[in-house]
Amino acid sequence: MAKGKINVSVENIFPLIKKFLYSDHEIFLRELISNATDATSKLKHLSSIGEKNIKIDNPIIEIKVDKKGKKLHVIDEGIGMTIDEVKKYINEVAFSGAEEFLEKYKDSAKDTGIIGHFGLGFYSAFMVAKKVEIITKSYKNENAAHWICDGSPEYSISKSDKKERGTEIILHIDKDSKEFLEESRIKNLLLKYNKFMPIPIKFGTKEISKKTGKGKKEKEIKETVDDIINNTNPAWTKAPTELNEDSYKEFYKELYPMQFEEPLFNIHLNVDYPFNLTGILYFPKITNDINIQKDKIQLYQNQVFVTDNVEGIVPEFLTLLRGVIDSPDIPLNVSRSYLQADGAVKKISNYITRKVADKLSSLYKKDRKEFEKKWNDIKVVIEYGMLSEEKFYEKAEKFALYPTVNDKYFTLEELKKKVSKNQTDKDGKLVILYTSNKDEQHSYIEIAKEKGYEVLVLDSPIISHLIQKIETSNDKITFSRVDADVIDKLIKKENEEISKLNDKEKEKLKKIIEESVPKEKYTVQLESMDSSSAPFVITFPEFMRRMKEMQQSGGNSMFGNMPEIYNLIINVNNPINSEILKSKSKEKKERLIKQSLDLAKLSQNLLKGEDLTSFIKRSIDLIK
Repeated sequence: MAKGKINVSVENIFPLIKKFLYSDHEIFLRELISNATDATSKLKHLSSIGEKNIKIDNPIIEIKVDKKGKKLHVIDEGIGMTIDEVKKYINEVAFSGAEEFLEKYKDSAKDTGIIGHFGLGFYSAFMVAKKVEIITKSYKNENAAHWICDGSPEYSISKSDKKERGTEIILHIDKDSKEFLEESRIKNLLLKYNKFMPIPIKFGTKEISKKTGKGKKEKEIKETVDDIINNTNPAWTKAPTELNEDSYKEFYKELYPMQFEEPLFNIHLNVDYPFNLTGILYFPKITNDINIQKDKIQLYQNQVFVTDNVEGIVPEFLTLLRGVIDSPDIPLNVSRSYLQADGAVKKISNYITRKVADKLSSLYKKDRKEFEKKWNDIKVVIEYGMLSEEKFYEKAEKFALYPTVNDKYFTLEELKKKVSKNQTDKDGKLVILYTSNKDEQHSYIEIAKEKGYEVLVLDSPIISHLIQKIETSNDKITFSRVDADVIDKLIKKENEEISKLNDKEKEKLKKIIEESVPKEKYTVQLESMDSSSAPFVITFPEFMRRMKEMQQSGGNSMFGNMPEIYNLIINVNNPINSEILKSKSKEKKERLIKQSLDLAKLSQNLLKGEDLTSFIKRSIDLIK
């Protein structure tokens, strides 16, 4: 038996590994299974090129928990190591056997699926183990090796009587990590990190039912079989031509077994130049609460799960989607858990953005009616993308839809033509009216519709920001919420209502109302509207309302303390205002003004607390 010291570049590598090198101790199992997968992939490759007379059958990786002995075993039937190779690859920390293999067989091994990039992967075992053993036999006709290390630079290596080719790693689990002796914990880790590994992974056995015999002699028997926990050939590793709609839906259920709603559609990613990337992205139904939607895309590297935090690889607006991305070209740090800055990542991000835009454009052109049906479920992603990615904005302008309160859908270009005749302001700009809540702003929508105006429904949480961007890109367009102070500023139409009061009466009415409402809160304006419309209408200056909305959704806080000043529009054609003007009783005037103002506040959801209670009492008295 030989003894020696592991050659490391820092004196205390093991405490460093145990505490700092890896962000999450549970990834030790992922690293060891990745090494076992590499060993098996190497063997398969050597067999395929006929380098040695190797019989490989159907090699598997096996994980065993020995709770009584406080040991965890990771066993493979791969290429194995000789004593010299153990000294080289295990004792020389940070020397990657996978990289050397790929270099040696670079002309034939590029598509073997070999994972290894990090020589330190094996040493992650010491995060959870007080002692680690390696028992390994190479495919070569040489003695097997038995390596032991107790978590210090001291190790021993000797011959072993192991007869079968492959490697067994035995972890003597530390008392602080006894959770990894629980079968349920290990199974959860295998399903989290290794669910789609390319080599079958056995974890215990399971019972299955089989039928034997025929007719009356048919009976059901129980049979014990290996429990293989992974799907070695997941959908994203196949060509799109091998899959149909059902295949994509089945894979979605495999990824998200607790998600009962089917995805709206999918996008298959498959590129091998200038980088390698495969994957499948799904558009789920997306609510307006974008914060709870994120972190559903899983990042893999050669079928090994890395993370579900893909910001930096996938553009932020697409983190609302679900699915899988797999790329060996995404550079990761030593623990495979965080991205490093790299030009390839930006290219990958741009590619994904383009593929999603092209898919959406294709769906729009192929079946616009179907696209319109899906719009409310996908609009947040598209609007988010238009706001944050300039290249996506350029493409999305052609298929982004703007629904109206009458359930019609227009692109921006179609909308320009639709409203060009009668929705312009004094500066010649097209004024596009919209509502953010059809129920709350119903009375204002009705006023706009009576005047023949189109009103859009724009209710996503980021709409204020997007509107500003659209206006910046189109200097002849301005958006205004339907309850803002804009309708009266549009160019008057021929059939505009004629005032039932003369100028002197108007001036008198305005003075009466101004004396009864708080000057610091309301700016009184008189307008001629339909006599059936409300006597008072409250509007909020568009600029101030928009700045407040942007501030509330993460915009500039400088607008947070802006005073709330409303426009109080007085409909001079409503009979109540004529009654206010003619009434001799000051008490009656004030009661009518107060009631009309409270009704206007109620329609804007501004009537609350004590004011609401007073309004209810007053309304009851009026009924009496």
